[in-house]
Amino acid sequence: MATVHLTDTDFATQIKTGLAFVDFWAEWCGPCKMSGPIIDQMADEYVGKILVGKVDVDKFPDLAQKYSCLSIPTVILFRDGVEIGRQVGFAGKQGYLDLLKKAGL
Repeated sequence: MATVHLTDTDFATQIKTGLAFVDFWAEWCGPCKMSGPIIDQMADEYVGKILVGKVDVDKFPDLAQKYSCLSIPTVILFRDGVEIGRQVGFAGKQGYLDLLKKAGL
């Protein structure tokens, strides 16, 4: 699986170059359980093109707070460490593909 599980120690380094599609989620979150397999599938589809990562908000609440993730799932698209788009709530694969279109993918 190409999904990268990000932590507070490697987050900034992982997203600082290129495109990063990051899912902020939690184990207990129903909509997160629906989006998880889609995120993993997209990671496999975009391997080598973008970083697809996940942040467990229960393990790394400071990251969730830093990026104002008040509801989960929240997916944030970064280019060279700068947010260029976000999707709050479960939007299905099409919603995530629409987000990636903002980056020209």
